[in-house]
Amino acid sequence: MEKNFTHRPVLLEESLQALRLRPDGIYLDGTLGRGGHSREIAQQLTTGRLICVDRDQAALEAAQTRLAPWMERITLVHSNFDQIASILDELGLEGVDGMLFDLGVSSPQLDDETRGFSYMSDAPLDMRMDQSEGLTAAQVVNTWSQEELRRILTQYGEERWASQIAAAIVWARPLETTLELVDVIKGAMPARALREKQHPAKRSFQAIRIAVNDELACVERMLQAAVPRLNRGGRLAVITFHSLEDRIVKTQLAQFAQGCICPPDFPVCVCGRTPDVTLLSRKPILPTRQEIEENPRARSAKLRAAEKRKEPRL
Repeated sequence: MEKNFTHRPVLLEESLQALRLRPDGIYLDGTLGRGGHSREIAQQLTTGRLICVDRDQAALEAAQTRLAPWMERITLVHSNFDQIASILDELGLEGVDGMLFDLGVSSPQLDDETRGFSYMSDAPLDMRMDQSEGLTAAQVVNTWSQEELRRILTQYGEERWASQIAAAIVWARPLETTLELVDVIKGAMPARALREKQHPAKRSFQAIRIAVNDELACVERMLQAAVPRLNRGGRLAVITFHSLEDRIVKTQLAQFAQGCICPPDFPVCVCGRTPDVTLLSRKPILPTRQEIEENPRARSAKLRAAEKRKEPRL
């Protein structure tokens, strides 16, 4: 094991409770990251199996050390979590007993100054979660149209000053590093916006990162693929970190949990639709005050979970 491995993943106990682990179960961690959730899951397995997926090769390489004591029950897979169907097909598995997804950028990616995710240190404009993929933040910033930049800043970053920032980026091109981009963003914003508690570049960096990694579409595809591959009684747990992701998870799980869709004035059901899943809680599970104090990055985390219904859908 790595020395001084003290990383504690967000909403750990709540995630484990949601998964309701069985020692002989088959589980999938679709966002391996630093391996904190996987480590705790693997410790509770005996004859079970854990499939750890990440699109970042660096995370898989680090897991060889971090998860070394349990590797006989772990399978590492370099892929995106929206490829669940093909991953399980290649492993010869029809379904699994639980899936966990901890969405967003991982702590190692944020902490690695060379990856370009952080607006606090200078680095090339990259922001790729999978560095084998083509699109980089530099390409987005330097080649996308002003209107497209405005769109992603508004849609993905919920940035009030999206129009001004997009125009400033186009005027300042070419931009090569993160701090060059930060200066342009600050220069486009009014003084009162610069005095806000939140870093002025946070929303813009979030928007560009989401665009580079196609994050929101990946979440939609993941959910559509995950529920059909859960075994009956299996659990799905998803941790989100901003409202856009949470809205997608909430909406899609609600659709899977919906039963009859006949018009209200029909005397009897003729559609025959029954729910695929049961929601484990109507509202998201939030971190405790103590966890937020110990790990400020947990502040915006929300956990939603569902169980695959034991009887098949008609």
